Amino acid sequence: MKQVKTAEFQSEVLGANGQVLVDFWAPWCGPCRAQGPILEELASETAGTLKIVKVNVDEEPALAAAYGVQSIPTLIFFKNGAPVNKAVGLHSKDDLKRMM
Repeated sequence: MKQVKTAEFQSEVLGANGQVLVDFWAPWCGPCRAQGPILEELASETAGTLKIVKVNVDEEPALAAAYGVQSIPTLIFFKNGAPVNKAVGLHSKDDLKRMM
């Protein structure tokens, strides 16, 4: 999973074809750390159909604010550059698959 900054968000997420899951997180957040391995598993199972990127909200507060991130982890699914689904809090791999 790639860590993206505001400068890369356009090309990595908004300009991407297909599905992208953006994980808004922070290193000090316990649920975010628990979500990480679940996202790693999902990334390997959905390689080629789902791209997963991470945005550190401490390093990119304006980007987090632009997408209404008030609590972390917040996972936003994008399809062809548009947000289509949002999940706040810790979620299982099965929950995330259903949201795709």
